[in-house]
Amino acid sequence: MSGKSYQFKIVLLGEGCVGKTSLMLRYVQDKFNDEHLSTIQAAFIKKKIRIGSNSVELAIWDTAGQEKYHALGPIYYRGSNGAFLVYDITDIDSFERIRKWVTELKTSLGDDCILCIVGNKSDLEKNRNVPIKEAEEYAKSVGAKHYSTSAKLNQGVNELFLDISKRMIEKFESSENLESINHQSGNSSNKRNTIQVVDDSVVQQEDKKSGCC
Repeated sequence: MSGKSYQFKIVLLGEGCVGKTSLMLRYVQDKFNDEHLSTIQAAFIKKKIRIGSNSVELAIWDTAGQEKYHALGPIYYRGSNGAFLVYDITDIDSFERIRKWVTELKTSLGDDCILCIVGNKSDLEKNRNVPIKEAEEYAKSVGAKHYSTSAKLNQGVNELFLDISKRMIEKFESSENLESINHQSGNSSNKRNTIQVVDDSVVQQEDKKSGCC
């Protein structure tokens, strides 16, 4: 049986210096930079992968963490199929900020966007200030999954992107099945099509990217 082709949009949200850009660059380019250069507004990268017989193209958006760019958030996460809410396990404030992002995403996107709570910098476990149990329980309470990663050591990064890709496919397929059932029964479905096509002509990619771990 021939596979299908999917295009999904993923957005990374979180405070500055939690490692959003490092996660993206580690996954897409297998690179890590110890120096920190703040992301300006947003950066965009595509990556194509195969899952079984299916082809998946990920449009990955990395957003700035500085408060002055917060108001631009909705511009970048609009239409997202998945979101990584990234915090630094050594910084409790970065974890608390995740709660606000989750509220915003659920208000704007409802349940259409798959949420992943990501505790980055697991290589600094001895300096952890965010209890893992608390983070996992919070993720469960908002219908998300919790992940532990280290962009620096390349731990859990590939698994993170692979898992959300599989979950996005499952969500799309279940949505398609529901729409088919509704169509056959004469009921119309207002559910948003969760597969997105990215128009390269309107993509603006900033040259500066963060190397924060």
